[in-house]
Amino acid sequence: MKYYIVAGEASGDLHGSNLMKALYKEDPKADIRFWGGDLMLAVGGTLVTHYKERSFMGFAEVIGNLRKVLGFIKSCKKDIAEFNPDVIIFIDNSGFNLRIAKWAKSEGFKTHYYISPQVWASRAGRIKKIKRDIDAMYTILPFEKEFYDGYDYKVNFVGHPLIDAVSNRELVNETKFRKAHSLNTKPIIALLPGSRKQEIKKMLNVMLSVVDDFEDYQFVIAGAPSQDFSFYKSIIQNRDIAFVDNKTYDLLSISFAALVTSGTATLETALFKVPQVVCYKAGNISYQIAKRIITLKFISLVNLIMDREVVIELIQDDLNTRRLKKELALILNPEKREQLFIDYFELEQKLGGKGASENAAKLIVEAVKK
Repeated sequence: MKYYIVAGEASGDLHGSNLMKALYKEDPKADIRFWGGDLMLAVGGTLVTHYKERSFMGFAEVIGNLRKVLGFIKSCKKDIAEFNPDVIIFIDNSGFNLRIAKWAKSEGFKTHYYISPQVWASRAGRIKKIKRDIDAMYTILPFEKEFYDGYDYKVNFVGHPLIDAVSNRELVNETKFRKAHSLNTKPIIALLPGSRKQEIKKMLNVMLSVVDDFEDYQFVIAGAPSQDFSFYKSIIQNRDIAFVDNKTYDLLSISFAALVTSGTATLETALFKVPQVVCYKAGNISYQIAKRIITLKFISLVNLIMDREVVIELIQDDLNTRRLKKELALILNPEKREQLFIDYFELEQKLGGKGASENAAKLIVEAVKK
């Protein structure tokens, strides 16, 4: 059968690659064409457009690049029509994907969605569009099924794919890793400033501002696969900061603490049992818009899943040198760390067991065969 997958960002590429592996197991003759990244390309299939080409952050940035966005939507529709897949699988990235889904449904294509748009966070009105345009939804967060039930829309909770991604990784040899990346023997504080240029610029400068206050630790930047070192270098400038490119999981596996930009990385960090401070700062226009439409108590997946504050969130003006220094010092404290480890264990139990990608792939293949 023919599958067309539309994913965006580094996290979509990760989850898309694992879903593709599972689809090939279920359907060895699968013909997969996709929008995604290097991880998906390594699995197989045909890459149409890399997510790096359409990485825009926030409302203002999207509006500023509207012509490009509309061009991508047009070319995606054209490519789908020419490929004529048995099913289209959307992965997160709702701003782009729901527009394609509306067109695809009207054209008679089967539409499946893996990793729900965060309609529980804002713009719940999108549920009407989802019910109209999406034939099957596969959710990865435990509270999403109950949320959708409230709107009389039945979804499939398949578990969270990060459980597999973290548990199935190849274990790192810490001594060799430190040597390979010129790291000393001090405990590591990982810096995860995001994957898009706009957010990295905003977050990394604040993160780096506390380095001199923690001389007993070494700070290491986790480079995103979507960005070159030259970009980070322009921000680091003459600071003596270590940098590890595209090895975030290896870095987290040997880290003592982390400063993490809100997003999937907060959950990844928790699954590695690394104490963290969650950071987020957007452009002022984007933030003011978001503040008016987002109704959640928290922004990090860790706190949302636990429905209480487990990790500290420093948002917008609260993300400053003074607060960040204070909160980082707190998670280096043994008593605080012990409580975090207990909370992280509970979080992992809530996420369910392994096999999210396999569960989703089986359901997709079964539905398409009907």
